[in-house]
Formats: sequence, C-alpha cells, structure tokens
Amino acid sequence: MAAGAAAALTFLSPESRVRAGGVRGQRSPAPVTMDSFFFGCELSGHTRSFTFKVEKEDDAEHVLALTMLCLTEGAKDECNVVEIVARNHDHQEIAVPVANLKLSCQPMLSLDDFQLQPPVTFRLKSGSGPVRITGRHQIDDESEEEDEEEEAELSPILPAKKQKGRP
Repeated sequence: MAAGAAAALTFLSPESRVRAGGVRGQRSPAPVTMDSFFFGCELSGHTRSFTFKVEKEDDAEHVLALTMLCLTEGAKDECNVVEIVARNHDHQEIAVPVANLKLSCQPMLSLDDFQLQPPVTFRLKSGSGPVRITGRHQIDDESEEEDEEEEAELSPILPAKKQKGRP
C-alpha cells in the first residue's frame, strides 16, 4: 500500500460467522448471522480524512468497532489529533476528538471496540501523521422475513387444565 494513502481493508474471517442457537432445548429467536471484516485506514499529511460508509440500499445493521489508533513509521514527534465526525442520537453531525498521539509519550491508543454507526469520517485535525486506525466492520444480517417466519411457527399459549379433586 502506498504511504499516505487511505485504504479500507476487508478480510472475511472463517470464524466470523456466528449462528445463535437454542439453549438446553429452549426455543430461541430466529438465527442471526453476523459477518466481521477487518477495517483499517491511514491518515497523513497527504490524506487528512477518510470516510467509512455503507450502501444506502443495504438493510443490514452495520457497526464499526474501533480497536486502535497508532503512529506508524515516518511519524514526527508532534501532536497528532484525530477526530471522528459522526451523527448523534438526534441525527445531527458532530465532530469529537478521540486521540492526541505523540511519538515520544503516547504513540498508540487502544479504543477497546469503540462502536460507531456508519457513515463515519476520520480526520487528522493537527499533525502530519501517519496515523493508522484499525478495527472491525460488523454486519448483522438478521432480516424481518426470518422474524415473520418465526412468529408464524410459534404455537398459541393454552390455559392450564384443571385437575380433578383440587379446588
């Protein structure tokens, strides 16, 4: 990959498909399929922002879970402020600084699966980087059709039968 170029890398992990199942014979909700893809981008003096977005026609639920921000080879000992531009609960666009990285004192920051809903823009607000951002793009493929099928399969709840000899 060329230095200073932002790139989103996606690799499907064979272990990433998770199917929900029943527990000890109990009936469970419709199966959920979740795909998990590796995500990564790089911000630098040449590429100061990167936007992660998904197809508008896609009905699946997408989550970007960030794991780490770190300075990479060629970084100077200067403050590199990274901010995230996303939407809040009122669907208003907000910009929030999430990291201030400096080679001599804090070259990396763990974000512990900090979850965001796309679209998300990462900006190198100050400094020249390069700053690498890594995480996972999770896609929940549960569909409404499966929910409707599950509801149709459920049997109605019947009242308890009275036993003879008991009041």
